[in-house]
Amino acid sequence: MRGYRELAEELRQRISDGEFASGQTLPRIVDLIDEYGLSRQTVRDAIGVLADEGLVVTMGKGGTIVRNRTRVRIHLSRYSRALSPGCTKGPWETACAEQGLDGQMKVVHVSRGEGPDDIAELLAVPASSEVIHRRRYAMIGSDDVVQVQDVWYPSDLADEAGISGEAKVVGGVFAALASARHVPATASEQVVSRMPTPSEATQLKISGKVPVVAVQRLTKDANGRVLEVLRSTAPADRVQLTYDDLPLQ
Repeated sequence: MRGYRELAEELRQRISDGEFASGQTLPRIVDLIDEYGLSRQTVRDAIGVLADEGLVVTMGKGGTIVRNRTRVRIHLSRYSRALSPGCTKGPWETACAEQGLDGQMKVVHVSRGEGPDDIAELLAVPASSEVIHRRRYAMIGSDDVVQVQDVWYPSDLADEAGISGEAKVVGGVFAALASARHVPATASEQVVSRMPTPSEATQLKISGKVPVVAVQRLTKDANGRVLEVLRSTAPADRVQLTYDDLPLQ
């Protein structure tokens, strides 16, 4: 008797063969029941396996969608290119453009107020200091969220650079900081792999069993002042962090 694992393998192969392309909806459960002569629970379990593997995402009444798993190569050099004279794209958009992808940055939320204690410590400001928090989605196209980014700035610096409002920063935050004479000079990143929180899984449209890559970045100026603290989360199968030609001494 064919079980859910066998059905999952057959659907996996059909996806691999391109019968169901990225963004396409799989046949409805009732149609799969008719096609394979299996029970509703068996079909549901098979789709659950594919969701846990990151091949599909279930959208309720929207059906089961084949995930876009295009991997974005994110080079460390994206920072310097984003600061080049005349550049009109931020680091994410720069990295995507180099691969012919329509990278977009969408501002989701901006707030002003006292930040978390650990953020204040990282920014090297008193715990009660006012900071600007920006949440944004790093996307491909208008609906494919690849990264969720939370970024914090000292409020005085953000006001000077014109990045404290809710509008998208045209040309990227780094260029805006540089224009305000807060030129980013160094970026330090910590990278870990973990399972997503329920909120992250929802925003990234993945199963809670799909690992994510979490990055924390501290950006400083030449005097060592912390300009921003960024924390980003992305499905592990969607990003490739590349650090070329790092000095060994």
